[in-house]
Amino acid sequence: MQMNYFVAGTNNMAAAIAFYDQIFSHFGVAQAARTERMTYWLGDGFAFAVAEPFDGEPASHGNGTMIGFNVGAPDQVDAIHRKAVELGGVDAGQPGQRGPFYSAYVRDLDNNKICFSA
Repeated sequence: MQMNYFVAGTNNMAAAIAFYDQIFSHFGVAQAARTERMTYWLGDGFAFAVAEPFDGEPASHGNGTMIGFNVGAPDQVDAIHRKAVELGGVDAGQPGQRGPFYSAYVRDLDNNKICFSA
């Protein structure tokens, strides 16, 4: 079994697109498609989207929910964590060794928790 995709809710599509365009461009991943309510990025073996909730209610982060991206190497974890904070994300865990992974955590502009690991 393989994970197919992940969708994070947003209340500000323009800000979310600007944030994730910068995050994904660091790895050469560009937007793949855009609809009125969703924007998609496709990478090697993954799909990610930000969406305005289909039920019309405000987007909210999931307590205990986390998006994890393997970015390949510890120096990439450091660099993308720094970039995410520069873009307005909130540090949720400085880069460091945690169990078998070197990882760092941020909250995006809608407070979704993201892990970058190697």
